[in-house]
Amino acid sequence: MYKEGQGAFCDINGARLYYEIAGLGTPIVLIHGFGLDLRMWDDQFGVLAEDHRVLRYDARGFGNSSLPNGATYTHADDLNALLEFLNIEAATIIGLSMGGRIALNFTLNFAPRVRKLVLVDSALNGFQWSPEWQALWQSMQRVAVERSSKAANALWLAHPLFAPAREHPHVRARLAQMVGDYSGWHWNHQDSHRPTPNPDEGRLGELNVPTLVLVGERDLPDFHRIADILHRGIKGARREIIPGVGHMSNMEAPEHFNRAMFSFLRAFAA
Repeated sequence: MYKEGQGAFCDINGARLYYEIAGLGTPIVLIHGFGLDLRMWDDQFGVLAEDHRVLRYDARGFGNSSLPNGATYTHADDLNALLEFLNIEAATIIGLSMGGRIALNFTLNFAPRVRKLVLVDSALNGFQWSPEWQALWQSMQRVAVERSSKAANALWLAHPLFAPAREHPHVRARLAQMVGDYSGWHWNHQDSHRPTPNPDEGRLGELNVPTLVLVGERDLPDFHRIADILHRGIKGARREIIPGVGHMSNMEAPEHFNRAMFSFLRAFAA
């Protein structure tokens, strides 16, 4: 948990979600990655709010939001309830990594609520992770059990996933703050998130919404494979590689990222 900003809390689905909202215009939702929180969108939140109503929030189990309490839930259901609470009928959904997985799953299950979809260095329900990725993930879980969740957080921050981001002192400091504030709950607890009965990878053909797939040139091979799957599987999807950056493309190269995002939003302006 970190010091709250100008946001508020919403009690929905047995959880307490922290969110921030700003601006007027067509709505946009920003969803953060694993072990991070809504602050990862600092370089986009204010810029987008100049012309849009922008919502960013901490997913259940992260940031200032409450931890899972044993009751089954889905992040998609949480987002749907949050939009209902805020009287947002439909929005452009933008998610990075875990946030991309949430955004995609939400779109598949609540399609009328999605105007446009931006998947950034996205994860994907149903994707078969490489042995290298699985081994690193298991090592962090093992360290959490044998030592502490904070020790696992330190390994997460040192993960090859964030190597390009760590080259930028300002970005490295912001990531260290967010990961340091993360509870580490997921490393040594069984999440009660309800499993997806039909993996999203096999449902991509159902999507009928303008979609942009962004991936950092230096991101790990797993995420490039996911970007390829998304680009091939989602009808009409655009794919763009952001040069010189890794997994945290919106933080490592915010100007390039924002240009790509605004270009896509203008191209499909309602």
